[in-house]
Amino acid sequence: MNTQSSDVNIRHSARARRMTLRVSELDGRATLTVPRGTSDRAAKTFLNDNSTWLDRARSRVPDIIVVAAGIDLPVEGRMLPVRAGLVKTAKFLEDHIVAPENNTGAALRVALKFAAKTRLDDAVSRYAARVGGTVNRITLRDTRSRWGSCSGRGNLMFSWRLIMAPPDVLKYVAAHEVAHLQEMNHSPAFWALVERLFPDYKSMRPWLRSDGIRLHRYRFD
Repeated sequence: MNTQSSDVNIRHSARARRMTLRVSELDGRATLTVPRGTSDRAAKTFLNDNSTWLDRARSRVPDIIVVAAGIDLPVEGRMLPVRAGLVKTAKFLEDHIVAPENNTGAALRVALKFAAKTRLDDAVSRYAARVGGTVNRITLRDTRSRWGSCSGRGNLMFSWRLIMAPPDVLKYVAAHEVAHLQEMNHSPAFWALVERLFPDYKSMRPWLRSDGIRLHRYRFD
């Protein structure tokens, strides 16, 4: 059961053995998990005792940016200014983006997803051919906890926000998931296969950990 205390979500859990406080790196939402039967007074005392930590954790969360004309938007690792124009669909030009004056965010989301699908289809096709893997389907989602996944049936899923990252980051994630077609684990054999597909993979993983979170700060409402 979830309740609200001020701006902190309080989650009562039968499995919890102690109180834990977490802050989402994506949007700064705080969740306090408490063992079932914990009193509201005890929960509030815990929050008060940890208020300094909570403020510091929230201060590290990137500010949300609503996508509109006038902002700079990352596309394949490059920051491009968004300009309003008399167009029906968003267009990525050499040094800027032109988007419709109305529904700018929605138009850009559609254009980014199309570009992501094009790049990922190409990368997955090339890597799958090298390992002899069979891809059943590729889908794009706006996932919060993972950049990609592979099912036992050969279905690959990717975050469309990868198109905002540098091109080699997108290629690494594609290689990572294609490798799972052969190795549904993270064993040494799996990583050896990833390295064969994308030799420089080790330099991509730190970027995802340190900078990937910032791709979620952009809201396309």
